[in-house]
Amino acid sequence: MHALKTEHLFSYQATLAPPEVIGPVVEGIRVNFWVTGGVVKGPRITGKLRPEGADFFTLRPDGVGLLNVKAVIETDDGALIDLAYEGIADLGPDAHARFLAGDPPTRLELRTTPRLRSTHPAYADLARRLHVGVGVGQLDTLSVSYDIYTVG
Repeated sequence: MHALKTEHLFSYQATLAPPEVIGPVVEGIRVNFWVTGGVVKGPRITGKLRPEGADFFTLRPDGVGLLNVKAVIETDDGALIDLAYEGIADLGPDAHARFLAGDPPTRLELRTTPRLRSTHPAYADLARRLHVGVGVGQLDTLSVSYDIYTVG
């Protein structure tokens, strides 16, 4: 068996604007969650989330939420890091129907595969590695938090 080794890069907490519900489309229910800011802290990256990113979320009819996030981290040393990821949140088989009935979930368990890219020499190597994210979305407080790891 091959061992899975990970290293914690950083954690972040983000605040979100009220959801922008596009509504039912062919793939499911489309909802945009716009980032209004956030704090990034960790052994490798410290800084803030700039207030211009979003999660272009789709809730499939089977209750699985598909995340599609684009954001920018501004580090304390002035670097910009492009943060993009896809992921899933299993909200249960009845989540689609509950959402349509006006009863969306308040808590989402999030699993992601972030891509980190920067031209800054201190962070350029991040694009060469695989990363995973484990997080929680709180729709009642319009916030999300993640721990981001690199796979060694």
